[in-house]
Amino acid sequence: MPMAMVVTRNVEPRYRGFLTSVMLEVAPGVYVAPDLSAGVRTRVWDVLSAWWSALRTGSIVLVWRDTQAVGNLRIRTLGAPPKEIVDADGVLLVKRQGDSRTSPTAL
Repeated sequence: MPMAMVVTRNVEPRYRGFLTSVMLEVAPGVYVAPDLSAGVRTRVWDVLSAWWSALRTGSIVLVWRDTQAVGNLRIRTLGAPPKEIVDADGVLLVKRQGDSRTSPTAL
């Protein structure tokens, strides 16, 4: 069960209440869970996605450890440009998808 982190920005209070029921809020808008199973992570993301689709406010980023992914991390976003982790000769970078003007930024 890998660690997961959710970062919210400019979202309604319902997100905070829901996320604090399954994760620790270590800073305003930053939630972590050291042992979140894939099933629970999926259900949490489904709730966040449904709310975000209805409200269309703020942004949410979910990051978790995935040994099958580049850099052993996966990222999902709502309300922010999709991001992808790339390996540039051993240096991990975050690339915003769909924006050819933006170069990757160091992770």
